[in-house]
Amino acid sequence: MIEFKVFRFDPEKDRNHRFDRYQVPAEKGMTVLEGLWYILDNLDGSLSFRSSCRAAVCGSCAMHISAGGGSVLGGNGKYRLACNTQIETFKSGTVVVQPLAHLPVLKDLVVDLTNFFKHYEEIKPYLIPSTAIPEKEFIQLPTERKKIDGAIDCILCGACYGSCPIAAGSQGYLGPHALLKAARFVYDSRDGASAERFALIGHSTGLFRCHTVFNCQMVCPKNLDPSGTIAKLKMKAIWRKIRQLLPF
Repeated sequence: MIEFKVFRFDPEKDRNHRFDRYQVPAEKGMTVLEGLWYILDNLDGSLSFRSSCRAAVCGSCAMHISAGGGSVLGGNGKYRLACNTQIETFKSGTVVVQPLAHLPVLKDLVVDLTNFFKHYEEIKPYLIPSTAIPEKEFIQLPTERKKIDGAIDCILCGACYGSCPIAAGSQGYLGPHALLKAARFVYDSRDGASAERFALIGHSTGLFRCHTVFNCQMVCPKNLDPSGTIAKLKMKAIWRKIRQLLPF
């Protein structure tokens, strides 16, 4: 058996959050998400959380998971995908589960992602071609495609946003997820709206609000590099500005 210590809060009923404890029969290969489903199906049908694919693809089950007394503010935990986290990795005998930070809690482990996706939409996350759309397809060389491999693999799980200290103090900050997705189009050889996107991200609540703390890089379940990508976008934005000021 392993103990689950789960964050509980219903804003329609509760004034403060609490942690409920559950005993879950852990088996080899069992994930934290499977443990939560066991609680929902067998111990407490009122528990709320998100999940879908169970294969670390959809990003729905991102949450803060730690062992023993770890918390969002520190300890031994981090933001992870519950479906991709083995229970047996927690040697303390207790798994602590909390929702993503910096987003309003709708109920228990379910957060309101409205602001998260609002910032994503602000970077215009779709291809804006520089030429007329061809009859069949845009041709892209393998070397050109490789430039955007990492950004395309982002599943928008929100782990980077939850771990970001800048997002904690600035609701207007675009966030590492949106800036990484902006890079996906800036470096896409088929896209022709770089100038427009830099106008959307190259400001004090966009690229230049990032303090390069590397939290986003450390928690990304796809091992992407939002911090490094944002740094490259900063350099590109500055160079674009310099070129505009040059007399030739």
